[in-house]
Amino acid sequence: MTINWDRTLLVGDVGGTNARFAIAHMVNGKPVLEHHESFPAETYPTFLEGVKAFIDGCEVKPTGGVIAVAGPVTDGEIDLTNSPWRVSETELGTLGLKPVRLINDFEALAWGAPVVPQAELASLGGPEEGDPHAAIAVLGPGTGFGVSALVRDARGNELAMPSEGGHACFAPGDPIEDEILRILRRRYDRVSIERLICGPGLLNMHRALAEIDGRETHIDDPAQITAEALENPNSHCGATLARFCALLGAVAGDIALTTGARGGVYIAGGIAPRILPFLKASPFRERFERKGRFKDYMAAIPTHVILHKHAALLGAARVAFAASE
Repeated sequence: MTINWDRTLLVGDVGGTNARFAIAHMVNGKPVLEHHESFPAETYPTFLEGVKAFIDGCEVKPTGGVIAVAGPVTDGEIDLTNSPWRVSETELGTLGLKPVRLINDFEALAWGAPVVPQAELASLGGPEEGDPHAAIAVLGPGTGFGVSALVRDARGNELAMPSEGGHACFAPGDPIEDEILRILRRRYDRVSIERLICGPGLLNMHRALAEIDGRETHIDDPAQITAEALENPNSHCGATLARFCALLGAVAGDIALTTGARGGVYIAGGIAPRILPFLKASPFRERFERKGRFKDYMAAIPTHVILHKHAALLGAARVAFAASE
């Protein structure tokens, strides 16, 4: 076993709700993580304080690293989409991290997906493996909705594409979804995918479906919708979650078409693993494949849920070690 001890690198995964950090090493050419730590974003007033607290707790201090963040990175700076934190690579450099790089969290997941062990993937239909030389797409709901893709070629070259695809327009697929769009347009100037397929989006959908049915709902917590749906799939909450899964499948199919992801589509984020049995039994795969003339094209694309809790950290580690070579 060959361990690259001469480089101790920091990797992070910072979302709208939680921040996760680890120390990364390379073992036989694959990233290995240790000294994991996770805390709510609200624990520290500033992002820099959170990173410093993690580094102070490390026996061997990292010399550089890569931190994945939930939002677009512009000129080495990030203003997180669903969090009050702001951070820059220059500020992180004051902690002795040189070099250090910020990347989009789903860009990190695109790098991480191919190295997630098969045992930590759950199939949502399609073949077990896709075209090894074709792109893969990674997407999923959590606090928001993230999208990325990893472009691959026959020579083994790879390139991850950072994306804000979750903010593309929502496209309804049936009359009920037409009504959902109409209702949400009263609240938002523009209805994006993220307005429906994420934690807060689940609540938007539940309220819209209640209005369509002409009934009241007093639920104001997405977690309550999920809990009631899992307990009773035939309830109103069950109908909401089934529609959520159907839309996730439809959007995943659109993204597969857009990116040419014949290598596979990976569902990431915090929601899918928690509802996995429900998701498997839902219309997800039917809506994924329902692409008219491209139904056969879609049927050949595998779909998986990433169960690995630190897939983005694995991807950040791949980027970090490639940058330090």
